[in-house]
Amino acid sequence: MWGKRTRKVDDANRVVKDPIRSRERTMNRAVKLLAAKPRSVKELRDRLLEKLWTNDEIVDAVLEKLKEYKYLDDEQYARDLAVSKLRQKPQGKRRLQQTMSQKKLDKETVASAITEAFEKLPEEELIELAIAKRLRLKGKPETREETKKFYDHLLRQGFGFDLIREKMNGIANREFE
Repeated sequence: MWGKRTRKVDDANRVVKDPIRSRERTMNRAVKLLAAKPRSVKELRDRLLEKLWTNDEIVDAVLEKLKEYKYLDDEQYARDLAVSKLRQKPQGKRRLQQTMSQKKLDKETVASAITEAFEKLPEEELIELAIAKRLRLKGKPETREETKKFYDHLLRQGFGFDLIREKMNGIANREFE
């Protein structure tokens, strides 16, 4: 597995000989990074500052330009990411919150994105999908231990205990093909 990039460059090592060229290179790098995958402003800023040939002033100017062009928008990024994560794999609020907190976004942006995502894809529907998938793979839990494993699986997916209990009680009363 690839390690996280932890290369921090202190300002004493930065050498910007040609500010115009440096700004151009920084802009090109920013566009390439965004083309590879969407990123938050903070995430992109950190990646741009990994290079010695740029500095805070140049990076901030490039970020402002990208915001003007609407290439960078943390609110839109957070909304898209939240819905995307839910569509990829049904999960509860806790799990989504944890995933989103790693994306260097402010708490209010994350909270509103999660709320919007669950308006589009209600947690009730998502847990149904997760349960259906688990039943397809493992079958209906027969023993107390299997039922506990099922509960634990759904808890790890970030669903709330009360919602899980309600849905699991429904499983006992359902017949599956």
